[in-house]
Amino acid sequence: MAGPSYTLYTAGTPNGWKPSITLEELGSSYDVKKISLSDNEQKQDWFLKINPNGRIPALVDHTAGDLSIFESGAIMWWLASRDPEAKLFPKDAAKQAEVMSWLMFQMGGVGPMQGQANHFLRYAPEKIEYGIHRYVNETNRLYQVMDTQLKDHEWLAADQYTIADIANFTWVYIHSWSGATLDDKPHLKAWYEKIAARPAVQRGLDVPEPNKFKTMSEEEMNKTIAETQKFMGSTAPGGK
Repeated sequence: MAGPSYTLYTAGTPNGWKPSITLEELGSSYDVKKISLSDNEQKQDWFLKINPNGRIPALVDHTAGDLSIFESGAIMWWLASRDPEAKLFPKDAAKQAEVMSWLMFQMGGVGPMQGQANHFLRYAPEKIEYGIHRYVNETNRLYQVMDTQLKDHEWLAADQYTIADIANFTWVYIHSWSGATLDDKPHLKAWYEKIAARPAVQRGLDVPEPNKFKTMSEEEMNKTIAETQKFMGSTAPGGK
């Protein structure tokens, strides 16, 4: 009996959920290897052979000679572009360009800016108001760009649900953690709620383990923050 087509190395983060949701939407067969970020497993030699940058997610495609692919956007593109039904990535070149534009919008804008908002708001050892305001405000600005796009479009690109929607959704999914808001962005909020209700998305959010984000209490959130701060301190230059 043939094994799974792919092995996904991942953790429960926005970037980690991007390929798992894509795989679920495509109905692909895949195995999951949970990478322990708190144990720095992504820096071990065996993992660096899959992703030299030592970051999750990474994918091994067993249908392509055990090809290793890293960077979440590249993984999503690889999976979706090989789908003969073009469910998440259109065949038309012009529409492909639209999708890639909004995918890169997330890769180069939403992810990095919101990631910094997370850091300064939740994890930094001291509160730096400038950093918080700069990155939370920029995250909200990028959200507004999407809200404007969605005012006259059901989806971000190509008049269909694509990997561009999935990529941006996983970051909007944690908007409250980042200090961003959807209250003044009705089109983005409606788009977010529509995607969140998709069964494949719900399954993908439970990879590599059941997702506790939506049910996390304030106490649990603070415990998570404290554990992350401790981990970051221990792995920083000069840390123990």
